Amino acid sequence: MKAVVFDFFGTLSDPSAESGREELYRATGQVLGVDPAKFWTEMSASFADRITGRLGDTNATLAEVAARCGGSPSPENLAEAVVLQLANAALVQRPHPKAYDVLSWVRARGLRTALVSDCSSELVELWPHHPLAPLLDEAVFSWEQGYRKPDARMFTTAVDRLGLSREDCWYVGDGGGREIYGSAQAGLTPILVTNAHYPGAAAFRDAPDNHLPTHHIPDLSALPDLMSTFGVRS
Repeated sequence: MKAVVFDFFGTLSDPSAESGREELYRATGQVLGVDPAKFWTEMSASFADRITGRLGDTNATLAEVAARCGGSPSPENLAEAVVLQLANAALVQRPHPKAYDVLSWVRARGLRTALVSDCSSELVELWPHHPLAPLLDEAVFSWEQGYRKPDARMFTTAVDRLGLSREDCWYVGDGGGREIYGSAQAGLTPILVTNAHYPGAAAFRDAPDNHLPTHHIPDLSALPDLMSTFGVRS
């Protein structure tokens, strides 16, 4: 093993934060002058387009979704909505309580780290200032790539950027977007994070994976113990 590639939402991010996403999106809709409930519905319906970059950056996305809701926000309202959307997105993106410690542990043992995330424009725009960004050597975002998990290219792109072989890399994720299947097909060793300590988190996974890997852990914090059984020592 030479590297660990991580999922973001529900893995490196706090799984409990997802429950607040709808309320935060509704607040953006209100600033845009459209029905908040309809805005949430349209944001959910446009998920696949948003995470593959088809709707553009956050400014363009909010303008398009507002139009789908029958709205036509002024430039001032749109600018205000973008600021609010990014601020609220940062709340949903807050790190898992043990993410910093786990990433630091992995890196302290000479292993490389990378991120592979199905995400919309908000994470890409906020990533340079995210507290976990300095702990990840590479980051692959579906919004930039134009395709999403379980496409093998999501995983092989990360491995190639690290300059490693697929057999040398683990992939750690909570199973959203059929990522466990996709990472296995790409040749990485998948590790499923079940989030047993967050029983409501599974409801927020898009396209949950039914591929069960050989190895799984109840929480991100258990990763060092699992790695230790494979000879990665303190």
